[in-house]
Amino acid sequence: MRNFRKLNSGLGLAIIALGALTVAGCGASDAEQKPTSSEQSEEGHGEEGGGHIEMTAAERSAKGIKSIALGKRQLTGEYIAPGEVTANRYKTAQVAPRISAQIVERHIVRGEKVEEGAPLVTLSSVEMAEAQGALIINDKEWRRVRNLGRDVVSEKRYVEAEVARQQAHAKLLSFGMAEQEVAALLKSGDASKATGRFILFAPQSGTIVRDDFTLGEFVDPGRVLVEISDESTVWVEARLTAEQAQRIAIGASARVKSSAGHWEEGEVIQLQHALDETTRTLMARVEISNEDDDFHAGQFVDAAIAAGAGDAMLALPERAVVLMDGAPTVFRIEGDEIEPVSVETGTASGGWIEIASGVSAGDEIVTEQTFLLKSLIQKTKMGEGHGH
Repeated sequence: MRNFRKLNSGLGLAIIALGALTVAGCGASDAEQKPTSSEQSEEGHGEEGGGHIEMTAAERSAKGIKSIALGKRQLTGEYIAPGEVTANRYKTAQVAPRISAQIVERHIVRGEKVEEGAPLVTLSSVEMAEAQGALIINDKEWRRVRNLGRDVVSEKRYVEAEVARQQAHAKLLSFGMAEQEVAALLKSGDASKATGRFILFAPQSGTIVRDDFTLGEFVDPGRVLVEISDESTVWVEARLTAEQAQRIAIGASARVKSSAGHWEEGEVIQLQHALDETTRTLMARVEISNEDDDFHAGQFVDAAIAAGAGDAMLALPERAVVLMDGAPTVFRIEGDEIEPVSVETGTASGGWIEIASGVSAGDEIVTEQTFLLKSLIQKTKMGEGHGH
């Protein structure tokens, strides 16, 4: 019995020893086949952090991917001030009749975009009818005298006929009739065309922001019927304290937050010199681009205005920098290739951030749709990982 127990004990130890050798052998095989984590990093990633996307300029444009060349910029402090969007008054025109008239036809509606020279409203006036008739009569007389020549008629009559025709022509223009309409009237030479009707045309391209009139209405001279504004740029009138205004200069960079949540770049173009009696603030007028039609007159916004001046340094909009694998990263474009590049960042101010190292001046860096690119890069890396 004792011998049987010894035999069982010996067999058990032998089995355990054999199992240990088998496990050790498997471990050694795995160690030979699997690279270390550092080797994996070297195989799957380049110096820039790994992964890239092939995308043409047309494809980037379709996806809303925008970029800028990395350059130097002065990073400054800034004041956040409440503001109100107004039309750019230097790109706005008001249209009004110069004589009393009745509105007989409308050619536009509010919100419509028009080109310079587009018809806006047709008017009819007794004064205009009389002036039109006078021009036709004087034009016919002038033509007759001119055909007779100076040798037949007296110098006085010749000059009087010429001046009378010129005055009649100028009167129509001063009443608000367009040159092309006057030319058409003279070409017809028909007194029955002197109906007093005339059209007010758009003096500039833009959007109809005001059309305060109704058909059949009689209007006085100077009554504004139509207002046209070029909304490709707008103004923001920001309110600053007197102390803040002292540190703001014309030409200072500014940015304005839209209702959609993004910031639009602009600059200070005017500074008010008299305090508002009610708010005791000074107005800083900021001009911004409005190509996306995000801003409209009367809208309340926040304006961030640069104050003072700092040292020029390589800088990018903060939205251009994302975190990838815990490191600040930008996307550099070279030809049709977009690659993530780890960078070292520094001072941040006014929506911009210093780029201390990682990329060079002149590099084309993505500033819009960076999170889309981050997602695409990560999917690319996952695909490569599964491929191995």
